Amino acid sequence: MSDLLLDKTRVLVTGGTSGLGLAMASALAEAGATVAVTGRSGERASAVAAELPGAFGIELDVRDEASVAGAVDEAWSRLGGIDLLVNNAGLGMRTVNPHFMTRPQGFWEVPASGFRAVVETNLTGYFLVAREVTPRMLAAGGGRIVNISVSESTMSRTGFVPYGPSRAGSESLSRIMAADLLGTGVTVNLLLPGGPTVTGMLPPDAVPRAGRFLEAAVMGPPIVWLASAAAAGVHDERIVAVEFERWLAERRADG
Repeated sequence: MSDLLLDKTRVLVTGGTSGLGLAMASALAEAGATVAVTGRSGERASAVAAELPGAFGIELDVRDEASVAGAVDEAWSRLGGIDLLVNNAGLGMRTVNPHFMTRPQGFWEVPASGFRAVVETNLTGYFLVAREVTPRMLAAGGGRIVNISVSESTMSRTGFVPYGPSRAGSESLSRIMAADLLGTGVTVNLLLPGGPTVTGMLPPDAVPRAGRFLEAAVMGPPIVWLASAAAAGVHDERIVAVEFERWLAERRADG
């Protein structure tokens, strides 16, 4: 479909070297977008980007204001602007409990340093990158931001401190961003897989049971659509990837 061609679309994907980020960066690049892929290791980001058509890598630690400012400046300069920001970089439960799938721990057992690291990445990181990109988009007359979220059950699941609270916070942040930007030409939407997904965030003992998990590629069709002309004006939506085709069909029927 011509409205899904992304030949002139410029995209910044944070945390794009693995998991959901890589799946989305790959889908966008294959659809014709020029994609800046970021990761805390610039070398790894460049290596991953080299495997994607027209992509390039940038070092970015979303927890660090100077790193964010420098990376966004580099991406904007090399891309000639940013049409779509995909806020995806995150840390999972594995960083505070390697066996969280089989041996959940109470919130009182979580080290404060681990709590801070996850919240600073999953929540503060979304804020810092969006704060840096949004004024540029406003000055350019428009743009799109997609914040990646998770299922609501993850936000209240046993043993999921600090990941659950961090994602609940990023979802609230996204809805307020959308309210603040209403009518400006910069749109904000949420996208989530719709279930447990095979990513590097899974502990090793969960991999053999991966048949009950979604593949990261489920994020491809909705993120390409959100980057396309077909999604012009779509704002403050919460899109579940596994339900995307049905959601889109209902949207078209209502339109």
